[in-house]
Amino acid sequence: MTQPVSPPRDSTDKVPEAQPPAWRGLLARADVRTLSLLGVLAALILVGGITKPDEFLDTRNLQLVLTQASVVGVVTVGMTFVIVSGGIDLSVGAIVALASVWATTVATQEYGFAGILFTALIVGVGCGLVNGVLIAYGAMVPFIATLAMLASARGLALQITDGKTQIVTVPSVLDLGERDAYILGIPPLVLVFAVVTVIGWLLLNRTTFGRRTVAVGGNPEAARLAGIDVRRQRLYLYLLSGLCCGIAAFLLIVLSGSGQNTNGNLYELDAIAAAIIGGTLLTGGRGTITGSVLGVLIFFTITNIFALNNLQSDVQQIAKGAIIVAAVLVQRRTASTT
Repeated sequence: MTQPVSPPRDSTDKVPEAQPPAWRGLLARADVRTLSLLGVLAALILVGGITKPDEFLDTRNLQLVLTQASVVGVVTVGMTFVIVSGGIDLSVGAIVALASVWATTVATQEYGFAGILFTALIVGVGCGLVNGVLIAYGAMVPFIATLAMLASARGLALQITDGKTQIVTVPSVLDLGERDAYILGIPPLVLVFAVVTVIGWLLLNRTTFGRRTVAVGGNPEAARLAGIDVRRQRLYLYLLSGLCCGIAAFLLIVLSGSGQNTNGNLYELDAIAAAIIGGTLLTGGRGTITGSVLGVLIFFTITNIFALNNLQSDVQQIAKGAIIVAAVLVQRRTASTT
C-alpha cells in the first residue's frame, strides 16, 4: 500500500518562533526597577559618605537609619498589598497611634511584655477588620472609609492619653531597644522588619493569596467571574494591613519607650510614597515588596543625610515630593510603552 506523501515545503515558509511567556517580560521590568532603586540608594549612600563621611558611615548611624526605617517599613508592606488590590489605606498612621497608646496604658502594662504585644496586635487587627467590613461588605469607597478611621482612631488615641505621654515601665520591652539586645550588630527591630518583608514577599509572589490580590487589583469583575471571592479577599487585605500596623506600633513602643497620640504621624503618606517609588501602581494590579522596601530605605537615607548636613525639613519635604512626582511619571511612561 502506497503511503501518502506530504507536499514539499516551500523554502520561503518559516517555522513560527515560540513567543516568550509574558511573565518573563514582567520579571525583566521588575529587575530594571529594582536595579534602578538600588542605584538611587547607592548614590545617596555615596552622597552621605562624601558630605559627612565620619558621621554617616558610622555603624551607629547606619543602625539608627535601619531601625527608624523598620517601623514605617512594616506599615509599607501591608500598604503594598492594599494598593496592589486597587485600594488605599489612609488610616495606618492613626492605627499605629491608637495601638501604641492602648498597649501602654497602666492597665495593659500590668500584663507585661505579652500584654503589650497582644494589645498592639489585636487593636491593629480590629481596626483593619472595621476598615475591611466597611469597604468589602458596606460598599464604601476605601478613601472615605479609611479617612473616617483616621479621624476616629486619632480621636480615641487622644482620649485615652488625655494628650499626655504614657511611659513604658516594663523592662523586657525596653531591653529590646538596648544595644545589648543586638544580634550580630543588628537591632531586633530590623530583624523583625526583615522577617515581615520576607513573609510579605512570599505571600505576594508564591501563594494563591498573592495571585488573587493581583487579580482583584487588575480587574475585579474578571476576578469575580474566575471564582475569586472579591469581597472576602479585600477583607483579608485590610486585616493584613491592620496587623502590620499593630506590629509597627509595638516596634515604635520599643524604639521610643512610650505611647503617644501623635505616634505614626504622616505614616500613611510615607508608606504610600514608598510603595509608589517601588513600582506599585496606584490603580492596582502590580506591585513589589522589594521595591516598596527600597523606597522606604531611600526616604530614610535622604532624611538622615539632610539631618546630618543641618538642612531644613522643608527642603527635605520638597525633595520627597520631587521624587514621588518623578516616580509617577516613570510609571506612566513605562505603562504607555508596554
